[in-house]
Parts: sequence; C-alpha cells; structure tokens
Amino acid sequence: MNIEEFRDYCISKKYVTESFPFDNVTLVFKVANKMFALAGLEHQPSTVNLKCDPERAIELRDEFNEVIEGFHMSKKHWNTITIEGNLPNSLLKELIDHSYDLVVKGLTRKLQKELGFI
Repeated sequence: MNIEEFRDYCISKKYVTESFPFDNVTLVFKVANKMFALAGLEHQPSTVNLKCDPERAIELRDEFNEVIEGFHMSKKHWNTITIEGNLPNSLLKELIDHSYDLVVKGLTRKLQKELGFI
C-alpha cells in the first residue's frame, strides 16, 4: 500500500477529517475530532502510526518486522507501521479499521448515537 492508498482508505470512513496540526509533513486523520491515524510524509518507505489494542500491538510487533512501537506516541497504544513493505493490503486495512473502531468506541455513548454508530 502506498501513502495515497492509505490516505484514500482513511478518508473513505465516516466522519473522518484530515489535517496537518503539528507541521507540514505529518498528516493526521481524526474521527469525531479524535486522532486514529497519522502519517509522516517525509519518511521513505512510508510509515504510519495506528492505534491498537495493547495486547494485539505486542503480537503484531513480534510477528512482523514492519510493525514497531509507536514513534513519538504512547508505546502501549500505538504502533508505527511501514506500509510500503511486505504487509498485505488486507492486513493494513484491518489495522486501520481497528484503530478507527477503537477511537469510535472511546467516544461518549451520546456522541456515538448522534453520529449513528449505535
């Protein structure tokens, strides 16, 4: 998956916005104003940070060389993933979905209902 495909998949999800809140090379994706993904556009090959369940995060790091502790993020809840590598697109999409779903699950019940998630 290249960075354009990553971006397209992220913004195809409901209520997602993208911005550069930190600098002009770190693209951030938010759902309901909560970050679920970010991409450092200056990195080659492309890397992204995705939120992850802590136990699953460790499993992924153990299984795949392309997955490491989140760079400049909470090491417990975030992974940095090299997307232009050997990981299948289906797994990358699953990890994006997982990150998105974790953030949605963390929204207040009222907001989840207002946005049609429940």
